[in-house]
Amino acid sequence: MSAVIRVGTRASALARWQTDHVIALWRAVEPQLAVAVLDLTTAGDDMADAPLEAMEGTGFFTSTLERALLERRIDVAVHSFKDLQVDVTPGLDVAAVPPRGAVEDALCARDARTFAQLVPGARIGTSSLRRRAQLCAMRPDLDYRPLRGNVPTRLERVARGDLDAVVLARAGLERLGLAERATDVFPAERVLPAPAQGALAVQVRADDTSLARRLARLDHAPTRRAVTAEREVLHRLRGGCSVPVGAFARTAGETLTVIAGVFATDGTRAVRVERTGTEPLAVAAETASALLERGAGEILAALSRGARIAGGVSP
Repeated sequence: MSAVIRVGTRASALARWQTDHVIALWRAVEPQLAVAVLDLTTAGDDMADAPLEAMEGTGFFTSTLERALLERRIDVAVHSFKDLQVDVTPGLDVAAVPPRGAVEDALCARDARTFAQLVPGARIGTSSLRRRAQLCAMRPDLDYRPLRGNVPTRLERVARGDLDAVVLARAGLERLGLAERATDVFPAERVLPAPAQGALAVQVRADDTSLARRLARLDHAPTRRAVTAEREVLHRLRGGCSVPVGAFARTAGETLTVIAGVFATDGTRAVRVERTGTEPLAVAAETASALLERGAGEILAALSRGARIAGGVSP
């Protein structure tokens, strides 16, 4: 009998869906796969009152799983790829990036209103500076408010009237069977998503080459190429998902088109560029350089980082 593979996951409903999805994909190619799922609570889950934009992309939602991998308490970790730090944790590798889910952001509003139909002063909840910056540029007349909690909790705040709408990742809604709650969907080219939004990362120890080879069968090359380019843009801008940077890569055969932007949080300034090539890292480097040449660095430098919370994992 094959050894049982210990798969680590956050305990939220969305994280469990993602983990179960990866296990189902794996079982489709290895019917005799034996796994045990371990729920782990992360620092981000424990700090329920901290601003989410201060934690995303800093390792608060992934460091516990990474530490468990390094300490050999689990064998595989399943992450929402956008939550992983852009700097690779030494000793760990992403063995597989399955086919991506939806990349867009979605509005969930009372009375089935679209973004254009929201009345001036409507209260919009969003956990992301990136979303807020782009939406504020389009509708500065709305009242944007910070938001915490899992997807159902956020939707409940709209239902009970605390907020008029929330903006969430479309992929999360679809994965939880809540797609019908979306009243508007923002095209990815209009509201640039977080780098790697909608994608999953299946992580293993770098020295576990046997397990990495098994998981490689789940890898979706177009998705990996796209998210590699998106995350490299973020890396070259020296940012995490907590800064207002959006990036979206489209693949067409060997051709890769990257659209990326950096946005002032009050919506008053934005820099966007589009570049095309065939090699993800090269296209990303060209994209990031073009952003910096057009003033993206000034926008990022102007951000107040005092409220940010440092995170990460040490081997």
